[in-house]
Amino acid sequence: MRFRLTVEQAQLRDAVRDALGRRASNGSSWLVAPRGGAAHGHSPAPLDGDVQAGDFKIRLDRGLWRALGELGFFSLRLSEGDGGAGLRLPEAVLAFEEAGRALVPGPLVASHLAAGVVPGAAEGEVVVAAADGRIVEWMDEADVVRKGAEGAVPLKSVDPLTPLHRVPAPARTDPVAVLLTAAEQLGTASRACELAVQHARTREQFGQPIGGFQAVKHLCAQMLVRVEVARAAVYAAAVTQDRADIATARLLADEAATRGGRDCLQVHGGMGFTWESEVHLLLKRAWVRAQRGGGGTESEELLAADLVA
Repeated sequence: MRFRLTVEQAQLRDAVRDALGRRASNGSSWLVAPRGGAAHGHSPAPLDGDVQAGDFKIRLDRGLWRALGELGFFSLRLSEGDGGAGLRLPEAVLAFEEAGRALVPGPLVASHLAAGVVPGAAEGEVVVAAADGRIVEWMDEADVVRKGAEGAVPLKSVDPLTPLHRVPAPARTDPVAVLLTAAEQLGTASRACELAVQHARTREQFGQPIGGFQAVKHLCAQMLVRVEVARAAVYAAAVTQDRADIATARLLADEAATRGGRDCLQVHGGMGFTWESEVHLLLKRAWVRAQRGGGGTESEELLAADLVA
């Protein structure tokens, strides 16, 4: 099986990355606000709202959502006759990998899956939330809440930029949602690795870059290995669409994102925890995503059942 991207796939990946980069640099608020503190235009998390002392008051950036709709992010897999791009799951995985790399907030997976079913979702005019396992993301900001999220109650989120609700009974897991989550985790893991290497090359201690120390070298090398192993698994699962392959990709991507986030924090030291840095947000978002769709336990059980069979 070949894992090299086609020219068209590489162009799609670059287009999504460029679009998100332009959105961050032309006046949109990539806001982070500490509890009880002032907002900073630094984080790659696009929000639009006010910060109240002692808490967060955040709103989804509707301009960003419409821009994603115009880019075709939500309608990638719709047929051309239905107004989509007529692409396949591998191309959607590339787009979601870039969204995870940029820490784009909002119910991306739910809105993508609703395209063609919920009017306006494909164009980014409607924000859709849905139960994913036991959680619902951005429920209060959604224009449409899909069936299964009834009775959800607010849940304190470890990630201050991802509002959560908990549903009383777990919703059915969609394998496509699991794979797209894995793609987001892959993007976040890749970004964490990039930041760690960049910091290791520039931060100096005892007269030399910290990347010259063996312990830091090992952390960065292990991060890269986990990212590339997860990338191969995610891309392969997008091609085969086999449930066992998707479960494998999910587990590897979760590990790459969560362990990569922790290791990136280790490389950065105390500054990685500050609101001027995006490093801690990478880890917090990875923790939240790891709870989607039943979490890793469901994927482990699926793989175990597959092996027994």
